[in-house]
Amino acid sequence: MTGARRPYAAPGRHRPWPLCRHCCGIALDMGSARTRVLIAGRGVIVDAPTVTFPGVDAVHPVQRGTIIDTPGCARMLRRLLADRLPRHVHPVVIVTAPVLDGLAYRAQARAAVDVLRPRAVLTVPGARGIALASGADLTRPLLVVDVGAHLTEVVLLSDGAVTDARRTALGTSDLDDTTTPGDIAGAVARMLTAMLQQDRTSLTADALRRDILLAGGGALRPDIRHRLGTLLPARLHTVPAPHTAAVRGAATLLRAAHAHLSMTGN
Repeated sequence: MTGARRPYAAPGRHRPWPLCRHCCGIALDMGSARTRVLIAGRGVIVDAPTVTFPGVDAVHPVQRGTIIDTPGCARMLRRLLADRLPRHVHPVVIVTAPVLDGLAYRAQARAAVDVLRPRAVLTVPGARGIALASGADLTRPLLVVDVGAHLTEVVLLSDGAVTDARRTALGTSDLDDTTTPGDIAGAVARMLTAMLQQDRTSLTADALRRDILLAGGGALRPDIRHRLGTLLPARLHTVPAPHTAAVRGAATLLRAAHAHLSMTGN
């Protein structure tokens, strides 16, 4: 988890949630198709299309897991959250991020979230959020498959950190007469095979000895689950509420982040 801090308040003002009245925590997952927001202590309160302006002429500021319109994301966040946050409060925000978009995505996400006047902005890989939401044992190697609307990722975690990752610009929104659930499953199988063949350690092989976590909106589709089950060399475990797993996992980090920032006085 990476982040930047802002010296908004003195340490004495901050107490653990839900007792603290002077701050709040937000977990944010800006997907290509939908944006999900969880405010600490209140559950998932926003699950809306990722669009700058709703309606026929909707503008999509995130495409294929990449932020292409940072000001547009900021306008969307203001529209979705301005009336839901306490006044005069600077939230701690944790944003999920696609594994392979790196520094560019994190910088753009932080710039967009600035509209919320955050006290601190942290980022966490979406795959780690999924693992946390599932309650998986992160001390052992773990494979996560995240099938989204525009992007599918295969991620290897070791001690909770990303060790290897692959992705394809293919998701549930691409399904039509020419692109099938089998195409998505085949792409996942090829990425996993390449990961296994190129791994000079035993981590991928060790991860395949336990269930592969399946999440994302694609995990809600029986046809995708079936095709993945026939092609992958390990059992699949679909995490509960797989479409919101990333943001729920990010939310589990809010309390620790809040406590850390309180102790440091930032």
